[in-house]
Amino acid sequence: MSFHDRLKASADVIEAHLNLRLSDLPESELTDAMRYAVTGGGKRLRGFLVLEGAALHNVPQTDAIGAASAIECIHAFSLVHDDMPCMDDDDLRRGKPTVHKKWDEAMAVLAGDGLQSFAFELVADGALQADRKLALSQTLAQAAGATGMAYGQALDIAAETSGAPLSLNDITIMQSGKTGALIEWSAAAGPRMVGADPAPLLAYAKALGLAFQIADDILDVEGDEAKTGKRLKKDADAGKATFVSHLGLDGAKKRARELVAEAIDALSLYSAQADYLRDAARFVISRDS
Repeated sequence: MSFHDRLKASADVIEAHLNLRLSDLPESELTDAMRYAVTGGGKRLRGFLVLEGAALHNVPQTDAIGAASAIECIHAFSLVHDDMPCMDDDDLRRGKPTVHKKWDEAMAVLAGDGLQSFAFELVADGALQADRKLALSQTLAQAAGATGMAYGQALDIAAETSGAPLSLNDITIMQSGKTGALIEWSAAAGPRMVGADPAPLLAYAKALGLAFQIADDILDVEGDEAKTGKRLKKDADAGKATFVSHLGLDGAKKRARELVAEAIDALSLYSAQADYLRDAARFVISRDS
């Protein structure tokens, strides 16, 4: 199976599980908004990393699908809130109206809150040992909260009102939370399901996450809005410091390639079974959306 077929198959499994579990919730406008935000689009890269890391550690997909679906709920919740006028103020996400545009700001807040809570319910699903589920829940809270994604978002917002542009090191720290924390949790979930050392996959994901963000900065400059499904060139218009503004386009592309090589090197102790993870590292800097 090619990497793209594997990625799509993973996305299809996660989508099916999300739809199944969402159908267990009472029908309401809130659950409609949650379903709208988390289903019907996206590459599901974070969920893919969960399933591939689990496969490396011989965890059945049926036991890993809860965590893979959970991280997609956390990611979707972050996008719903990030798109709101008080943050990035976006009208489109994956080519569709953002949640606050389709409903209103109050429903967007609640849909994000609902998805965040639902994620922890999904982590508790399946036949994993209770202590493994606890480890996944605790580390997911850390990755999503005040030491991870939310912290990175806060740094990003603070930078918009700061008199001085962020340094390259500042941007790296910010993005390690805003983007990297959830990617790192995703890659490390597999070993955590069996109590194995997550360090190699954390090293892989740290490089992968930074490469992913640099690729996003590059797409913001030279991407196609029809393919990305969102408004581009926002960073330049806002005068924000980015990897591209610091390194230039060629320098940013070079740094992204170096990070991909670092990510692949981190997988050296694994066999060919990790080839899809190696392909994922290459994919994050070649994608057009």
